[in-house]
Amino acid sequence: MRTLLINWEQVKLSELVTKEKSYSLSRDVETEKETETRYIHYGDIHTGIADKITNKNQLPFIKEDSYEPLLKGDLILADASEDYQGIATPAIILETTKYRIVAGLHTIVLRPSDKCDSLYLYYLLKTKSFKRHGYRMGTGMKVFGITANNVLAFKTLLPSKKEQNKISQLLKIMDRLLTLQQRKLELLKKLKRGYLQQMFPAKDMYIPQLRFNEFNDDWEQCKLEEIFTERTERSGEGELISVTINSGVVKASELDRKDNSSKNKSNYKKVEIGDIAYNSMRMWQGASGYSPYKGILSPAYTVITPKNEIDSEFFAYDFKRFNMIQAFKRNSQGLTSDTWNLKFPTLKSIKINVPHFDEQRRISNTFNQVDNMLLLQQTKIDQLNKLKQAYLQKLFP
Repeated sequence: MRTLLINWEQVKLSELVTKEKSYSLSRDVETEKETETRYIHYGDIHTGIADKITNKNQLPFIKEDSYEPLLKGDLILADASEDYQGIATPAIILETTKYRIVAGLHTIVLRPSDKCDSLYLYYLLKTKSFKRHGYRMGTGMKVFGITANNVLAFKTLLPSKKEQNKISQLLKIMDRLLTLQQRKLELLKKLKRGYLQQMFPAKDMYIPQLRFNEFNDDWEQCKLEEIFTERTERSGEGELISVTINSGVVKASELDRKDNSSKNKSNYKKVEIGDIAYNSMRMWQGASGYSPYKGILSPAYTVITPKNEIDSEFFAYDFKRFNMIQAFKRNSQGLTSDTWNLKFPTLKSIKINVPHFDEQRRISNTFNQVDNMLLLQQTKIDQLNKLKQAYLQKLFP
């Protein structure tokens, strides 16, 4: 890896680009009618709708007017953000498009000169050195902004155009790999959503749409208290556990979260491996999950433990199909939308569909495999992102 910046020239960004026309076009200029003109709103840059722009991008259509269109290679920067990290986030026109594109509200348009590779500049504006510049030059309290003059004042070391091109192409390959891996992740998520919909019975049904060949019996309706009991033991000793909407049961340390609500935790709920914990109070009500840990939980949670011949992981996936409490509310005339404290005694008479234990285990094993694939895929993406960030740090001054 290169460590010496030999023959790199120190320049200001103003020496490499010219500022072009942008317009104060807000969302009210958008139209559902297909026109010859689309635009880039700064909000679309922050959400990624406008990033590396080609004919495939679904930018919003706007009403026709005598706008100056953007050109291939133009950089469009968001000059406002809710945080300093988002200041001057760039997008780039990668190809000549079949429709006109104009720059809208809170954008700065920079057109690179022949001296530099436009994609190289795009990546340069994503480096920590430029972000630090934006932090120093940005202004504001609740909404942060930066002027075009302050952007153009950024100083950098510039390699030859040939080296610029080599750097930008390497990072373009990295982005392509990330896009492909992200698509795989989305396909796996879609697969899991499909399984959750088809491997459990629909409302008022007693068999699922999709099941293993060796199983053909109807699922039995049972009360919750017939398959789970509430774990009521209290303890102040053990690792602190938390329950989230998205992640289920996790160690509080994994969330970098400390519980300072009480110095004395003797009233905390005890949780064992295989239990299901859910939040029964108003905030985050219905967050639930299977616990792979042994520890203690805040008293705001309810802990239920499975009876014999019950695979609690299966029911954890069943509860995850919907927000657990909302699903129970739909299935009970006694639970209303404003019920805020749903402890186990309130829910124990709720009826849920229960298959044979062997089918429970097959279904939970299937979801475990999908979850492992999701974890592996997310790990690949995280590693690629780390590699890209390392390149951004080492390939630029």
